[in-house]
Amino acid sequence: MTIRIGNAPCSWGVEFADDRRNPSWQTVLKECAEAGYKGIELGPVGFMPEDPVVLGDALAEHDLTLIGGVVFRAFHNPDKWDDVLDGTHRTCRALRAHGAMHLVLIDSIAERRAPTAGRVDEAEQMGPTEWAAFRDRLAEAARIGTEEYGLTVGIHAHAAGFMDFEPELERLLDEVDESILKICFDTGHHSYAGFDPVAFMKRHIGRISYMHFKDIDPEVKAAAIASRQGFYDACGQGIFCKLGLGDVDFPAVRQVLLNAGFEGWCTVEQDCDPTLAGSPLADSRSNREYLESIGFK
Repeated sequence: MTIRIGNAPCSWGVEFADDRRNPSWQTVLKECAEAGYKGIELGPVGFMPEDPVVLGDALAEHDLTLIGGVVFRAFHNPDKWDDVLDGTHRTCRALRAHGAMHLVLIDSIAERRAPTAGRVDEAEQMGPTEWAAFRDRLAEAARIGTEEYGLTVGIHAHAAGFMDFEPELERLLDEVDESILKICFDTGHHSYAGFDPVAFMKRHIGRISYMHFKDIDPEVKAAAIASRQGFYDACGQGIFCKLGLGDVDFPAVRQVLLNAGFEGWCTVEQDCDPTLAGSPLADSRSNREYLESIGFK
């Protein structure tokens, strides 16, 4: 079994390309390599250079492989469809230019869902018509990535969006063909939503094409859910802790992957506030060392 471990710009606090608080893309590449990783995600399109020569040279300089990229946009909002398509095509072009394979679709944080992150019984649900349109937008982005660009597309549940909780994720998987939509499974967001990451992996490992490794501090999570704290405020409070210090059972995650003969990339994501991040380099190195200590090489 060959599992490769990568990292992502969100571990340096990069969530949006135009955030003035972001570190430079050069710093992220340099520190990712210094922390011992051989692969990195694109981050929000526009953060790293879209000129393939510029980015290609920088990746080569640091001996890094581009793994994939995320379209984190408002799939839930029909008025934002042009923005979603823009992010989809630009991300796909960047990935294909560098031989990356994983396109990840995430419904961004929705005002209607933000107060009920982690509260599945209280969260507003879409009606049948709104759900069908939402599902079809996700399916169209998946089709574009798969059929027009030759990528592997995974759906990624995310706290405070409309693709958050396990029942809606499984509903989407039932309604969109596996040939165009697989799963990018994020261990931390699944725990944030109140569900068991390992149990979900056991049921759906055959459809998981890509992993995001994220751990979550149970005390910070409980406080954030109880106070209906905003997602980025919770990130600033350290809800996503270093791997091995939270409530995700990573040895069990590894065993599920081993049992299934999973091959490919697993990407570390320790989302943080870029102004309160402490030392992303030190945390990234620690996360890598923890994974090695439990058998990931």
